[in-house]
Amino acid sequence: MTHEGVDAMGRGRAKAKQTKVARELKYYTPETNLDALQRELHGAPPADVRTSGKPASDGDDEEDEYARWASGSNG
Repeated sequence: MTHEGVDAMGRGRAKAKQTKVARELKYYTPETNLDALQRELHGAPPADVRTSGKPASDGDDEEDEYARWASGSNG
């Protein structure tokens, strides 16, 4: 059965290409950084976020207020 505007051979080629792509995805094994995965699974502490070189008590109370608010203690 041929539909107007559709190449009969095109459909078979498209299906073959879809099958090829699906097979490639099924058996694709990307490189995995096992050390990073192990750190993530074991809950390694995150790296220190402060990289600006400023001391922790620089007089900026805004961060302290947010930390208190986020932790639920408003005192």
